Amino acid sequence: MLLNEPIAAGIRKGPPRPQDAILPFPPTSTSYDMTTEDDIGDALTLLAENGDAISMYAPGSREPVLGRILSVDPELPHFVMQLNEGETLPSGDITFVACLRTAKLQFRLSGSWKSTPGQAQLVPMVFPETCAVLNRRNSVRVESPLGANFTAAFVMNGTPFELPVYDFAHGGIGLRCSRGDAKGLLKGRKLRDIVLELGDAEPVFVAEMEIRATRSYRSFLLGEQLHIGCQFTSMTPEAVEQVGSLMARISAKR
Repeated sequence: MLLNEPIAAGIRKGPPRPQDAILPFPPTSTSYDMTTEDDIGDALTLLAENGDAISMYAPGSREPVLGRILSVDPELPHFVMQLNEGETLPSGDITFVACLRTAKLQFRLSGSWKSTPGQAQLVPMVFPETCAVLNRRNSVRVESPLGANFTAAFVMNGTPFELPVYDFAHGGIGLRCSRGDAKGLLKGRKLRDIVLELGDAEPVFVAEMEIRATRSYRSFLLGEQLHIGCQFTSMTPEAVEQVGSLMARISAKR
């Protein structure tokens, strides 16, 4: 979640305002499911650190209950929702919607929603099993399947690199590594002659790609990490077709 472009937390926002409300996904939207506990935890943590607005909808209601995530505990796994002053959640199913950088997130939970004793606005909750992600970018990205060996290998200034591919799209890939493994991988740097090993598919050869963004984040399992967003700048039609075919196969299995 980790998401497509994780970003270090900024200044935590104040309580959400009515104009911060976010509508649920349209029924016709094309989203994908985030299913790993680590990724979901990363997404919830970023929302908590920034104080981003969470819109909560009961079935049949168009008016959201507004709040934000106060804290996240990955070991339980558990988080605490801080409702706006005077707000309450009705028992039963609730749809949660939020915006996080380049994506909208949506998940559902069901419960009796008991507040923390003496703190009526704080409601403990467990992680959702899945979280729907709706990308707000020009090309839809697909996360690398759990347990699959997706890597990008290349040589820069005589130094070989082989980094995990976190997600990929028709237009580029997201790489993930520790800061120590990212020496020299700076925004604007062009990488050439990249070999993408994408699971059991045939290797994909990319003539050139450019590093367009680097974002630091903290993973529950891996600690301090760096996400490196790369855009393909030179690919053969065969390579484009390979990436598209693989994306379709992975999406069909989700």
